[in-house]
Amino acid sequence: MEWDGYNGGEIASKTATETVKEYIEKNIEQTNEEKEKIFNMISKAMEYANNVVYEKSQEDEELLGMGTTMEICLIIKDKLYIGHIGDSRIYRIRRGVMQKLTEDHSYVQELVNEGTITPKEAEHHPKKNMLMKALGCAPYVEPDIIERSIQAGDIIEMNTDGLTNMVSVKEIEKIITQESDNIVKDLIEKANNAGGLDNITTVIVKM
Repeated sequence: MEWDGYNGGEIASKTATETVKEYIEKNIEQTNEEKEKIFNMISKAMEYANNVVYEKSQEDEELLGMGTTMEICLIIKDKLYIGHIGDSRIYRIRRGVMQKLTEDHSYVQELVNEGTITPKEAEHHPKKNMLMKALGCAPYVEPDIIERSIQAGDIIEMNTDGLTNMVSVKEIEKIITQESDNIVKDLIEKANNAGGLDNITTVIVKM
């Protein structure tokens, strides 16, 4: 799991992560590795975490409006099951080619989808960090639940926008595909050297 919080974000992120982890651990065996049951479990885990975070924000004025992005990756046999909300990202690198598996829930992404701006223009748009969806900000949430194939040699990379706002996708791909035992450290150093304007989280899984 991977996340990126805001407002009372550290509390929101920690609460959501612990809640989702506990829920999945309790219910994973009941899915019997069936796609629809896995989808349902991930969706309910994120909805449950949303409720917990939202209720906590209502109990404390200082936490009102807190929220977090969230990415879940479950690897079961040759499938990758993803739960996604916000603008943190999940990439799959296969044979040296990096592909984004999630779509940002952001105002700028909506502009790109509408054809109002180009993906290149989106990279430097002043409202690029304005989220349209996040976990914990409202009583109800609709995460994206995605299934993708995985195979030997694939690399799964998860990151917050603290990385992608500082380092281009091409540079991230170059670092990940190089022969190094310190990919995570190299990515974080690259982002910090570029300004490090936000917290940076990245997770690498090599298949």
